[in-house]
Amino acid sequence: MAQHEISNSAVASAAIDAASAAGATYADIRISRRLSQFVHAREQTPLSATDRRTHGLGVRVLAGGAWGFAASTSVTPEEGALCARRAVEIAKANSRLIETPVTLAPSTPVQAVWATPVVRDPFDVPAGEKLELLLAINAEAMRTARVKFCQSMIYSTREQKFFASSEGASIDQNICRIWPEFKATAVSSDGADFQSRRSLAAPVGAGYEAVTSLDLLGEAARAGVEAAAKLDAPPLVPGRRDLILMPSMLWLVIHESIGHATELDRILGYEANFAGTSFVGADQIGKLQYASPIVNVIGERTRPNGLATVGFDDEGVAASQFDIIKSGVLAGLQTIREQAHIIGDAASHGCAFADSYATTPLQRMPNISLLPGKSALTREDLIAGVEDGLLIEGDGSWSIDQQRRNFQFGGQLGYSIKNGKVDSLVRDFAFQSNTLEFWNSCDAIGGPDTFELYGTYFCGKGQPCQAAPVSHGSSPARFRNVNTINTAKC
Repeated sequence: MAQHEISNSAVASAAIDAASAAGATYADIRISRRLSQFVHAREQTPLSATDRRTHGLGVRVLAGGAWGFAASTSVTPEEGALCARRAVEIAKANSRLIETPVTLAPSTPVQAVWATPVVRDPFDVPAGEKLELLLAINAEAMRTARVKFCQSMIYSTREQKFFASSEGASIDQNICRIWPEFKATAVSSDGADFQSRRSLAAPVGAGYEAVTSLDLLGEAARAGVEAAAKLDAPPLVPGRRDLILMPSMLWLVIHESIGHATELDRILGYEANFAGTSFVGADQIGKLQYASPIVNVIGERTRPNGLATVGFDDEGVAASQFDIIKSGVLAGLQTIREQAHIIGDAASHGCAFADSYATTPLQRMPNISLLPGKSALTREDLIAGVEDGLLIEGDGSWSIDQQRRNFQFGGQLGYSIKNGKVDSLVRDFAFQSNTLEFWNSCDAIGGPDTFELYGTYFCGKGQPCQAAPVSHGSSPARFRNVNTINTAKC
């Protein structure tokens, strides 16, 4: 480890010195050594156990008020210096086109080491052990007679990321994430219909202990039964009704209608071609009634097991927590160092992320979560307050417009609620609303004991596209008088 650190420091010093000599007013370097593994099985057949390794450096500079960037797979002092000089050339060329020079919010440079807490490194676990688990999962799901297919996988990543800047920062991080998943598919006796149920296990920032702590075999058996039951379930009768969304489904609504909508680069139009801009205005902080008064949403990169949890972002800004919605009102936006001054913030919220040494940092979501309610409401308490409703578990299909305003979401499992009790499983369901109407209809949120963390390993953004991991936590929440539709009739 000491030799690795010395090597990174030598490369960083050469790059930063070369950038300064070439005329850069600021420079930083990221050196990334990344290992990913995908283990995959279908029914009782192992399909793959694939490792992928990358190692390289990326140098970013400011010159003439504009950014320049260059990257290489050769991690040496000489190559670091060469990339730095190329980055300065690019920045100077870009400076002829900019109208407003880049202004960086202040950031305290630190020398630090941070690592994801890991009990068992996923890459120390033999692929054969993982495949044995996946085959057992598939077998459990297929114990149900009409379940004809089941595929499963474990995806793991580990990244050693070194960051240094001309301001004096030197940060070494070791980040580990893992995701077990499966999907069971049931087929009707005549072969004309099929229904699936995916695992509700969430990707997390942790080691292999996150996999072994789950009852994946028990969930697989349940999933097989539920996939088959969906074949016989009645279709949803369309209409307006109350919704209870479980955390395994609500995370996706948070992601699409709050997460992406409160990205400042999207609001400013810097991010537009990939998935549009946002209906939110930068001047609406403290004014926009985004949700009902019981709704509080935070952004952070500190929550244990969060996919976006790190010690420092890719600009060396320390992980922190900030308000996005407070008592229903828009309270803050996601920012990086060059954006903070635009909305009058004194510092960045630490939302810079690059998915590779070869890509430039973008403003990306931190973990964004709906805070639990103040009272100890349970799932059953929420159900008891519904006369005619739908409880949805697990994320499904979704669609949202180019300003994050109007949307439609489905789910894995839907249960009708009648007179305060869960009635029956239904199929072919989705709900439609718009962001402000939907979040202002929230009238109850489960208590702290019901909070769960979900998320996505692969949130896409930018051109060329970058994929970012991000978690979203919540308790079950109730929404009143929402339009529900039958998707089979659309």
